[in-house]
Amino acid sequence: MAINTKIAQAPIRELRLDAITGYSGSVHDLAARTAPGCCLSNRERSFAQTSSCSSGCAQTLLSGIVDAAVVNHAPLGCLGDSLYQNIGYHYGQFHRNWPYSNVSMISTNMGESDTVFGGAERLKDGIREAWRRFKPKAIFVTTSCASGIIGDDVQGVIDELKDEIPTPVVPVHCEGFRSRVWATGFDAAFHAILTRIVKPPEQNSKELVNIINFRGSARAYITDLFARVGLKPVFVVPFATVGELERISEAAASLTICGTLGSYLGTALEEEYGVPYVKSTPPHGFAGMDAWLRGLGQAVGKEREIEALIVEEKRAVQDDLAQVRQKLAGATAVIGMGPGFSLSYIRVLEELGIKVLYAASWHYDQHYDHGSQPAITTELATEHQDIPFGIGEQQNFEIANLLKELKPDLYFSRHPGSSVWAAKQGIVTIPVMDEYTAFGYRGLVNFGWRIADALANRRFVNNLAQRVRLPYQQWWFEQNPYHFLSQEEAA
Repeated sequence: MAINTKIAQAPIRELRLDAITGYSGSVHDLAARTAPGCCLSNRERSFAQTSSCSSGCAQTLLSGIVDAAVVNHAPLGCLGDSLYQNIGYHYGQFHRNWPYSNVSMISTNMGESDTVFGGAERLKDGIREAWRRFKPKAIFVTTSCASGIIGDDVQGVIDELKDEIPTPVVPVHCEGFRSRVWATGFDAAFHAILTRIVKPPEQNSKELVNIINFRGSARAYITDLFARVGLKPVFVVPFATVGELERISEAAASLTICGTLGSYLGTALEEEYGVPYVKSTPPHGFAGMDAWLRGLGQAVGKEREIEALIVEEKRAVQDDLAQVRQKLAGATAVIGMGPGFSLSYIRVLEELGIKVLYAASWHYDQHYDHGSQPAITTELATEHQDIPFGIGEQQNFEIANLLKELKPDLYFSRHPGSSVWAAKQGIVTIPVMDEYTAFGYRGLVNFGWRIADALANRRFVNNLAQRVRLPYQQWWFEQNPYHFLSQEEAA
């Protein structure tokens, strides 16, 4: 399905990518039933806990643009994620040796009267205040359930202020009720950037490579790695400037740390401006990094240089990898992450000698925007033993049940709200908050040592399990973890 940059907002993932949030089966079954020509129906839940929101995902990306500001047209509570986004912003600044500063965000603080009579004046005041306070190179207006339900004309307000505010003001349609797949917020942010910020190329570069990521903690390593083959990375979207985003159409290629994150932007740049998008598996571990670098080599015509680089990098860590595999031999694990990471980390843990008992994903895109099934799904289905696999939008009651039943040594998660439930059961928990955890060859070894250190001292989780009473009664632990998931309709 081609990316349409002529429309006001990106179609939601349920419609665009046949994304689902309810499934229980295995990796092989998932691959077979979502292969080209197939479409797996979503299974609804009769009970569900609250989940995340696409607005938070949009603001995570946009708040990290160095010289831009975000106006969240919403009640104040919708900007609660700004605390996390500010911490992430400081984290990225730390890895760049930049002085700390806070994200440039404002809430219009919609109240009861605004939901009755409209919040247009609130929005005008918010945009004016963002310009007065930050003097940004662009202002992004993120919508919310409240502003969407009452039908505030965000674009109309922006048009009224076009002669007053001397900087681009860009609407971002990321109302949480639009989609149950919160990654739709990434697409909303990218759509806004593509339609209002990115400019046609003035000249095409042979050395610049877009890296679509979050905080970019591996920036220095990647810069050094690429320099050895005559390339320069440009990290987007967080920690790019508006000026840099205007020129991403000139890059020689685009890579992403996560297919779930990069599908929309990478595909759009390829379709609109001819920037090759590398559609490989994520660069986690040896196999993932091999595919990522080789895809880059093919895209920019540097296959020989990339092969030499791969050999050199692998040789440098082979002995350390053998040592860490000995430390981790026999360990078992359960994974709970977003789809790109959840499937990729099955292979990462196997490379470290850890047996994966189960993997859960917070949603699943049956195909990416370029039309193909995720490469990691295809590869796992053809190259690995089958592994039980479930899909649910971070339903912690299901994860708690799975962990109680499987009793793994380790639980790996991308979200701390999920991690705590494993720790409370006495399971060693490894949060994978940084997208560059287990990145490539060196990252895999470093990750392995981190796991070995955690396994060597279980005192904290053991003490926690002895002192914490879980909110679940025994009857729940006796049920199938997916007890509330609807049955599939007969064919």
